[in-house]
Amino acid sequence: MRVIIIGNGVAGVNVARAIADSGVADELIIYSCEKHNYYPRPRLIELLTGDLPPEAIAQYPDDWYQRRKIDVRLGCCVAAIDRDARRITLADGGHDTYDKLVLAIGAHSWVPPIAGAERQGVHTLRTVRDAETIGAQARKAENVVCIGGGLLGLDTSMALVRCGASPVILEALPWLMPRQLDREGAAVLQALIEARGAHVRVGVQVEEIIGDGRVRSVRLKSGEELPADLVVVSAGVRSNLLLAQQAGLSCNRGIIVNERMETDDPDIYAVGDCAEFKGMVWAIIPVALAQARVAAMQICGQGDGLYEGVVPSTTLKVTGIDLTSIGEVNPQEGMFVEKRYQNAAGSVYEKLVIRDRRIVGAILLGDRSDVRAVNQLISRGVDVAPYIDRLFTAGLSLADIVNAQ
Repeated sequence: MRVIIIGNGVAGVNVARAIADSGVADELIIYSCEKHNYYPRPRLIELLTGDLPPEAIAQYPDDWYQRRKIDVRLGCCVAAIDRDARRITLADGGHDTYDKLVLAIGAHSWVPPIAGAERQGVHTLRTVRDAETIGAQARKAENVVCIGGGLLGLDTSMALVRCGASPVILEALPWLMPRQLDREGAAVLQALIEARGAHVRVGVQVEEIIGDGRVRSVRLKSGEELPADLVVVSAGVRSNLLLAQQAGLSCNRGIIVNERMETDDPDIYAVGDCAEFKGMVWAIIPVALAQARVAAMQICGQGDGLYEGVVPSTTLKVTGIDLTSIGEVNPQEGMFVEKRYQNAAGSVYEKLVIRDRRIVGAILLGDRSDVRAVNQLISRGVDVAPYIDRLFTAGLSLADIVNAQ
């Protein structure tokens, strides 16, 4: 069997790894537009700050692929898919054929329709080149503006602080990280971030990026103008769909897949940031890993491996602030109970969301000691109702509840 994987991000490489370990593929090929072997995208932050040199960014050395007989073809973009012939066409005009095809083509940074967003000095962070460019400019910039207060925006902003900048973070919604935090937790996080040298503005909208060729300032819809010679936009990502759309595969926000990670062509799978399952594109690493396992199992003939979704979990990486957000942190409907704790110094905030006697969401900010216990309580579906009045008290830890099961 000849398996081709398009894309060498976390999803594509983990599909390849699982198939290689099974030994079912006679030929296993990865095509990638990027010229670097797979690297975890969170490491771009380390590259931006200068903590990691470009040659160290790859997760695995060349011989890791060679031992597994994975043929990686870097700098080779796929331009088209011929489903009837089960053939791909490369950007340079070459061709290749497959028995099974995996689309792990990822996503691209989304830039809102802001006037002047095309000016020099406006960047997004998605690739090695982006990280190198932003890091170099940050060390010379006098005024830095970061548009977006989500996970990547805050990671990037705090990395820019380490480069010597004092960025202004602009978030259009009422609080930071609105997908991962509630209002109370976001207020704690904002205070911690500002104590480290950044400035946060929430509930503000950008109207225009001003300059003569190169960025000079950022104008808000209020009319206020902020000086800027470097602007970093972190407004989320959008799935790369063109290749799939041109091949006639069903797409919505992502490439639509079933619980086997199959597209509507049984010989083509989609995984990771480009895949949509039950109307959702999560674009987070835990989902990519889970989908990669399922796709590999299906290709290897293990038909009982099905994707059922995962509880979304995110961690803020390099701000010097411990933050883990798991599951449903801002419940909107149904009966639920919220339990909160904040220390006297205002540096620790914890919240549990409980529905039907079980924890369905958690925020752990400023202290990682409960992360393992919370993950276990959620994954095991532990009944916490008998403990609900004693949660976050001195006489009971979450680990105690785990150990009592």
